[in-house]
Amino acid sequence: MFDVEDVLPRLTLEEKAALTSGADFWHLKAVERLDVPSVMVTDGPHGLRKQTSASVGLGLGGAEPATCFPTAAALGSTWDVDLTRRVGEALGRETRAAQVAVLLGPGVNMKRTPLCGRNFEYLAEDPVLSGELGAALVTGVQSQGVGTSLKHFAANNQETDRMRVSVDVDERTLREIYLPAFERVVTRARPWTVMCAYNKINGTYASEHEWLLTQVLRDEWGFDGVVVSDWGAVQDRVVSLAAGLDLQMPSAGPRSDEAVVAAVREGRLDEAVLDRAVRRVLEVVARAQPALDAPGAYDADAHHALAREAAAAGTVLLKNEPVDGAPLLPLAGGRILVVGELARTPRYQGAGSSQVNPTRLDDALSALRAQRDDVAFEPGYTLPEGRPGDDASLLESAVNAARGADTVVVHLGLPAPDESEGYDRPRLGLPENQVALLHALAEVTRRVVVVLAGGSVVEMPWRDDAAAVLVTWLGGQAGGSAVADVLTGAVPPSGRLAETVPLRLEDTPAFGSFPGEHGHVRYGEGVLVGYRWYDTRRLDVAFPFGHGLTYTTFGYDDVRVQVHGSGADVTLDVDVRVTNLGARAGAEVVQVYVRDPQAGVVRPARELKAFTKLTLGPGESATASFTLTARDLSYWHPGLRRWVVEGGAFVVEVGASSRDVRGALEVDVEGEPLWGELSAMSTIGEWLEHPRGAQVLAPLLAPREGEQGLADLDETMRAMILQMPARALVDSGFAPLDHDDLAALVALANADEEG
Repeated sequence: MFDVEDVLPRLTLEEKAALTSGADFWHLKAVERLDVPSVMVTDGPHGLRKQTSASVGLGLGGAEPATCFPTAAALGSTWDVDLTRRVGEALGRETRAAQVAVLLGPGVNMKRTPLCGRNFEYLAEDPVLSGELGAALVTGVQSQGVGTSLKHFAANNQETDRMRVSVDVDERTLREIYLPAFERVVTRARPWTVMCAYNKINGTYASEHEWLLTQVLRDEWGFDGVVVSDWGAVQDRVVSLAAGLDLQMPSAGPRSDEAVVAAVREGRLDEAVLDRAVRRVLEVVARAQPALDAPGAYDADAHHALAREAAAAGTVLLKNEPVDGAPLLPLAGGRILVVGELARTPRYQGAGSSQVNPTRLDDALSALRAQRDDVAFEPGYTLPEGRPGDDASLLESAVNAARGADTVVVHLGLPAPDESEGYDRPRLGLPENQVALLHALAEVTRRVVVVLAGGSVVEMPWRDDAAAVLVTWLGGQAGGSAVADVLTGAVPPSGRLAETVPLRLEDTPAFGSFPGEHGHVRYGEGVLVGYRWYDTRRLDVAFPFGHGLTYTTFGYDDVRVQVHGSGADVTLDVDVRVTNLGARAGAEVVQVYVRDPQAGVVRPARELKAFTKLTLGPGESATASFTLTARDLSYWHPGLRRWVVEGGAFVVEVGASSRDVRGALEVDVEGEPLWGELSAMSTIGEWLEHPRGAQVLAPLLAPREGEQGLADLDETMRAMILQMPARALVDSGFAPLDHDDLAALVALANADEEG
């Protein structure tokens, strides 16, 4: 294996430039004279998509067989860090066996709107959940000696105009919502590469964003790997290199390399900047060599079994109401009618660059028939990508069959054309032919179970037509068997919603500011994204974030919170006892939320800060323990430009969803100083909140002979003056100062602060 520090000084300028762009669509360039090999990188987040030699470019039509694991939408709904890490390990084994150096994933962008066409590739609407599971995936993959590419950095939350649109967003919203999942993965799992997004952020392309790629990613978070562009995201290679991009993908031809060489020779690009990027690329190539030299093999059957386990764990039971005295699920005896083309023509992954060629494929109808011998089938409707047929006659046949069934299991879901990389969803609802079928079935039987497939949530005005609703997301190649396992009770459902199910599109946070216009999308909802929006605004939802049922129930008691330290060093120890109250084993996801009811800024009604998944037998109890840090209590202070803990009362909530709080305790936390540097334009209120500022200014606001002081004014006048900048107060003559006097006070107050 070559030595990076030996190779680097021996490279020509032309070779250095060449190493910072791809050789073709999937390979990095080699330097044969110095024994630097070419390595391959490839999609995708939920399964290896290695192109066959016969395919070119994106090669969406041809890839070597690989295990298609559940998509991120399903993995996110597992809320299971250990299981997600094991999926990552399996992905790493397949990547290594295929002699691929870097797997391009996972994606940890936030689900700002359910209409994003790529939501199936993203884990959640919450940065803590996304960050924890994203770190587990990266840790698992990289444990096998191959790398990952954390993407898409940052604020890539729509597909519409994704290569040009400017995301206009304030720093606090970025810091609290759109960056923390990346930060958690970078600092905890250390991915080999980070992939920058296509879009602009506040007018600057992510590939050219020095604040994002260097100041935040490297200087603050300590990232030391390669920043690679999304495919085709580089507009100006020289500007991008200077900003912190290391590798342009794919190959852009010789002119791009020549532009880098010219920029160095003309003094427009420091060669040390180019050397730094080359070193990072070489380090990744060198790091991959041991695994590439000993690729090994993987057990396809074992990986299929793991995919089945993960798909079942990510399946969410939204409702399971009793009919004739008992819940419909798990399925009891009697005649079962399966309705819906999706039961035999499964949707198991999304469309676009992450499409996997599965090693095998299970469908729910065959899997259920393998477990039960009393299962009939009716297609019920047609799919755009499926078998031709007449929806009216299919509906009538299904309704007639339902009259003689004991339980009807209806498979509904989003058709493949509705969800894809490259464009956003056309609607929030299901196709009309599917909804019409469900209404017709509900008119002849109350014993209806809906099994819902899709990469993101759908509106459910039809939910009262079904006694039970099971969401399977896009469950990968073993998803069909996993559905059968959950329906029959062989595996109890244990998934929880990683995104809120709204009542209607008009209720969603980004409605009215998605997908933007004239090249800009304004993130006007700020930090109120997902459940933060619905809970803070007290909007009714169909099903809340974190919600999910199983075939037993759980009780919570003995909630305890202990505060240690203060300010930036504060920690909270949280404990709660959970007991399985039913007769079946099951898993509960214990969720810890924090509220700051006295905040000086707008904060969400609650924010997820920790979670764990407990599997308990009948009657079994366990204590879940968590430690929250100062960061978990903090908000990003726009003026101080850092995380701050504001002192006062905090409420720690423990529960089974964002709206199913089982225990809450209020604690007092000693905060930290929130004052910054004062100026002539600081308000009187800000001066009086500042300890030294109050000392030097208060005497000047005291009563003068024949006049009123600040304390003597009526409430409305005093409130107005507190909002006025000190300079305006001087200009109005309220204080006996001129501008020079005020400048001296500013210096005095800040000198004390600095000292």
